[in-house]
Amino acid sequence: MPNYSDLFAEINNAVLDLQNAQLQSYDRPLKTLARLLRSPDLEQANAQLTEGLDLDAFLASQERSGAIMGSDSVTWPDEHEKVLGLTLLLIFRFAENAQEMADFGHTYFYAGNNIMKNVHAVTRQVIVPFNRDYKTYVLSQGQTMAKIVRPLTNRVFVVHGHDGEAREAVARFLEKIGFDPVILHEQANRSRTIIEKIEANHDVSFAVILLTPDDEGCVKGGTPEPRARQNVLLELGYFMAHLGRENVCALKRGQVEIPSDFAGVVWEPMDDNGGWRASLARELEAAGHSIDWNKVMKPR
Repeated sequence: MPNYSDLFAEINNAVLDLQNAQLQSYDRPLKTLARLLRSPDLEQANAQLTEGLDLDAFLASQERSGAIMGSDSVTWPDEHEKVLGLTLLLIFRFAENAQEMADFGHTYFYAGNNIMKNVHAVTRQVIVPFNRDYKTYVLSQGQTMAKIVRPLTNRVFVVHGHDGEAREAVARFLEKIGFDPVILHEQANRSRTIIEKIEANHDVSFAVILLTPDDEGCVKGGTPEPRARQNVLLELGYFMAHLGRENVCALKRGQVEIPSDFAGVVWEPMDDNGGWRASLARELEAAGHSIDWNKVMKPR
């Protein structure tokens, strides 16, 4: 088996660059990502995933209601490998014409009339999950790995730092749409350590991680940059391992350094206009939860 370590590190970096790109530059990481995915070491996996797929026919088959901006959704095949293959073909298409990525986001992941908001929505909702699952597929040589199926509950763990306003906004929103937010400091101590309190709430189905600029840090001799608190990153890693990355969503508020190996987890900007609420609801729905969109869209 080829040594994929360096290749997937470069792919992760391209995805991170795309997550942070601006209007004038997002085509560059797109082209880089497509070039890396066309690596000779990935040819066999790519051929298996895309065999018999017709991207144009798939896009033409999508129904568009046109009733509400962003109300259209992509109807993906049930077969996991076909989803990976179609996403791979989409990335290649986007790299040829970056505007198609913006148009795709505007239709299916509408985040406003700002082009980059729609580009970033596609990155988070389509490319980040693809990056995670594609790596698993390749490393397992095309064999689908068995997953632990956890029963769904309405309990959602909220990991936070010092930003109480962000914590309360997320907790109250979760309550409004029918979930039970679990906030660590609200749980009885009962002589338990922090990690024991986290483990005691093992029955949660989903975790929301608030990345807020509470600390500063840098490499030795560098310039300090805003960072999330270390306990937040520790708990992020815990829930990635405990729930699976597909059941973890991070909300980033303000300027916060993103860990370099974070490309396998979806993160959403916690914007002041409240667009993060619909994004979080979509992540919960993608994880298998039922969402009442009337409650999501109801004015605060």
